[in-house]
Amino acid sequence: MSAAVEEKVRPCPQCGAEIRTDSRFTTWCAACDWNVDPEKPEGTPGRVERWQRSLAARHGERLLAEVAAGGSLRPRRDTASVAAQGLALAVHGVTVALAAGALWFLVTGWGGAGTVAAVFLGVLAWTLRPRFPGLPDDGPVLRRADAPELFALVDEVAAVVGTRGVDVIAVDDEVNASVTTYDLRGRRLLTLGLPLWEILTPQQRIALLGHELGHYSNGDTRHGLLVGNALHSLTTWRYYVAPPADPTLVEWAVNLLLLVPRLLIEGTSALLDRLTLRATQRAEYLADAMAARAGSTGAAAAVMDCFLVSDSATVMLRREANARQVVRPGSAGRASGDGLWERLRAHMESIPPGEYERQRRAGAARGHSVDSTHPPTHLRRRCLLTGAPLPAAVVADAGRAARVDAELAGARDVLARRIVRDGLGH
Repeated sequence: MSAAVEEKVRPCPQCGAEIRTDSRFTTWCAACDWNVDPEKPEGTPGRVERWQRSLAARHGERLLAEVAAGGSLRPRRDTASVAAQGLALAVHGVTVALAAGALWFLVTGWGGAGTVAAVFLGVLAWTLRPRFPGLPDDGPVLRRADAPELFALVDEVAAVVGTRGVDVIAVDDEVNASVTTYDLRGRRLLTLGLPLWEILTPQQRIALLGHELGHYSNGDTRHGLLVGNALHSLTTWRYYVAPPADPTLVEWAVNLLLLVPRLLIEGTSALLDRLTLRATQRAEYLADAMAARAGSTGAAAAVMDCFLVSDSATVMLRREANARQVVRPGSAGRASGDGLWERLRAHMESIPPGEYERQRRAGAARGHSVDSTHPPTHLRRRCLLTGAPLPAAVVADAGRAARVDAELAGARDVLARRIVRDGLGH
């Protein structure tokens, strides 16, 4: 622990057990779980919410049992996935019908009224159209010529998890990582949050790559173009038919006319969400298995532990940005971002083991979220540690790690300056 951190001892106000406190983190009692989750919402949930939580817990525990038993270690096309894709096609069919209606009004010619109807339907169809994301413009974007060692590492991990590598790697300031596709050809994009990358060891980075690349081969329909765009269209529809907060008399009448369409849209959205939720949660377990296969079970579990305390990394980086506003003479290096990543690593290494344990217990106390696309982290960790641990298929090499760091040096400097100047998320 850092010498600047003062540890104190006090009795638990609930059971009297000895508590060792760190002023940077929540004070809690490991003996009786006093204050283990101070952010947990107060109040008693209603009957519907209790039913939703119970349903989510049953589904989550059943899915955990399936995956832990080894019965779902490969993607599968079940009835729910097929139904979700059929429903998504129906949603897109409505968009096509709107575009066809606009064209029909233009071709048949209904005078001014027909032109107005054509414009209205055409604009509506355009806003509901499927989106094909482009490359991000909020951070450095690397291609193979820019980072051959990093791409070679990604290719090696991809081969282990049964897929191919990526076309582009973007680097941003999120404490996260993700994969997606972009443009009409569906080229692959890996986004690495540099704050997360910097606090991981080389072996843990391999496990992280295994998890993210595993999403390309595990049948995650929710994030595919078909279902993902249908969910986007439904969100747009919900915005259009949402009732205003303080409706006038005319707006009351319009709301009444839109009641049936609103219920239909809400019902379709809820159904599509429910049909894809289980497959998406299974995809996370499968991606975790890929992480263990590529980087080892121990490294994959350590990555999950990093996510448990990722908020601490975010707070530290925001504090660095705030400190720039009160820079003292002689602190120009700190204001420019020099040493930011070293200070972040030192901060994360100083987190006491008790904070990791508190986060695990808090997650267990909260249970399954009704609408989360990720299973609770403590369950993912338990599933990962079930059975014999897997060795690493891709072993970290100090020389390669140094070369990858050199390729990311430019992005590291750019993002450090941005964080201390503008804060996170800019």
